[in-house]
Amino acid sequence: MKYLSTILLIAISTTFFAQEYNLKNKHVAAGYDVVSYFGNKVKKGAKEFTTTYDGVKFKFFSKQNLETFKNAPLKYIPAYGGYCAYAMGAKGKKVSIDPNTFEIRDGKLYLFYNSWGINTFKIWQEEGAHQLKLKADKNWIKIKDKE
Repeated sequence: MKYLSTILLIAISTTFFAQEYNLKNKHVAAGYDVVSYFGNKVKKGAKEFTTTYDGVKFKFFSKQNLETFKNAPLKYIPAYGGYCAYAMGAKGKKVSIDPNTFEIRDGKLYLFYNSWGINTFKIWQEEGAHQLKLKADKNWIKIKDKE
């Protein structure tokens, strides 16, 4: 019974944390290396360089990037759990992203939807990134409080 309750606790906590993250391809940032963005490059993560943090999986391009992440994970976790920053600011919605469309702003990674002729990063810039970021911060807190 003790074993079963431990498994249930792990499953519940993993599910709870996973709700705060966009887990396309079962990894944060669709399996792209969140550290690589800070070098202004987008690189797909490799299966052999994977770690779990906060109950979710991250992939990395190299062992060095994996170790960099492990030393300061909060620095590299995308804003709003890896959901589209524009959608979070404009509508308070969790919207999937194109991992190739991003911005590093004030030392934080922001990801955006870019498909079917809609590039929300461009809209983010045109409508005022600073104001949208402030709205997104407030909306994200509300969304996390509901979960």
